[in-house]
Order: sequence, then C-alpha cells, then structure tokens
Amino acid sequence: MTDTNGAHVLVAEDDRAVRESLVRALELEGYRVDAVANGAEALDAVRDAEPDVLLLDVSMPIVDGLTVCRVLRSEKNRLPVLMLTARTETSDRVAGLDSGADDYLPKPYDLEELLARLRALLRRVDFRPEAESSELIVADLRIDPAARRAFRGAREVELSKTEFDLLELLVANQGIVLDHTTIYERIWHYDFGPDSKNLAVYIGYLRRKTEAEGEPRLIQTVRGVGYTARAS
Repeated sequence: MTDTNGAHVLVAEDDRAVRESLVRALELEGYRVDAVANGAEALDAVRDAEPDVLLLDVSMPIVDGLTVCRVLRSEKNRLPVLMLTARTETSDRVAGLDSGADDYLPKPYDLEELLARLRALLRRVDFRPEAESSELIVADLRIDPAARRAFRGAREVELSKTEFDLLELLVANQGIVLDHTTIYERIWHYDFGPDSKNLAVYIGYLRRKTEAEGEPRLIQTVRGVGYTARAS
C-alpha cells in the first residue's frame, strides 16, 4: 500500500461498475474515498466534504464533467481535478484542460498510471517552499507567489492553479531554457512522455492570458529544447 497520508478522494463516475471498482482500488491504496454518480452530486460533495482531489468523468448525467470543472473554477475553487473520459481526440483533451482540469486520462486507463497521476496531483497541493515568497518580475510581468497573483502591467492575469505554477516556474528561471521533462517533473511530478500535449496546451493558455491586450510575448519557445521566460 502506498503512503497516501489519508488523502480524501472524490470519485464522480456514472458507470456503477467503474465507480465501485475505483473506490475499491483507491481504498486498498489507503485513500479515504467518497463517490457520486452525476455532476450535480459532485458539485454538492465538493462544497460539503472538501476533498483533496477529484476524479471526474466527463460524460455524466444532469451536469457533465466539463461543466462541473468550469463551475468550480468560476467559484475560484482550485481543487486538483483528474478528468477521466472515453473521448480520445486531441480536441477532447484540449476541451478538458480548457475547462480547468489539471490532468486528463483517456479510457481505458491503466490503474497504475491513474494512481501515479493521482499521487502527482496530491504532491502539488499547497506545496510552496517558504523561500518562494518574494515577487518575481520579468519585463512588465509581476508574480506574487505568496498571494498567488500575477499582473501584466496594471492588469491582473487570472490563472488556474496549474497555469500559475507553470508561469511561476518559468519566471523564477527567466533566461534559462527548461526542457519538457524538467517542466513535467516540476509541475506535474510525472513525465507524460514525448507524445503528451499537456504542456503545449498550457503554454498556449499562458500566452493568450499574458498577451490578452497585445502585450509583447514573454514565454518563448526554444525549438527542440523547451521553453523560457524572457523579454523578446
């Protein structure tokens, strides 16, 4: 059994057999588990039980998983969300991440991979070394790690948890090119491999948000290597 520190997992899955199988597997790993069968129940359970992480199926009755995620993020709830779905097209993955999910796992999934992704998400919860409290600045972009706020000039940039973590990492290492593996390990604590689109999707999100009013690009691509934050 893995050391889970008794983390509380909420499983939202409408397929009874899949839901019960997930609950059994997670409980055997030492997690505290609640389970619900639709999106409306998921929203109620998140608000009432305050779980540490949400395993969220996309295709659910009443309220679907994408909507659940959007509602949580609109309420400024940064609960880590691992989205589970039978949809495997890139556009579906982008839709899941765009709704605010932190990670996305297509069905059928390997249980060991799901557990690894879950552990990675839980390691990120409220992790912040005390030394990382001073402001980070590159050009007119300013990050306040303690308050978890980012500004482009006078404009505040609204970011999800993963977007903030990624931007903070790049700006803290401004001028240094970080390769894909390093970024995955630092942000997701898991290397999804060369075929993963997660990082590219999030870089796109950050660029749209930090350049929303026509500001110069600060997140630069170094082809064949990775990404860096620097003024053009």
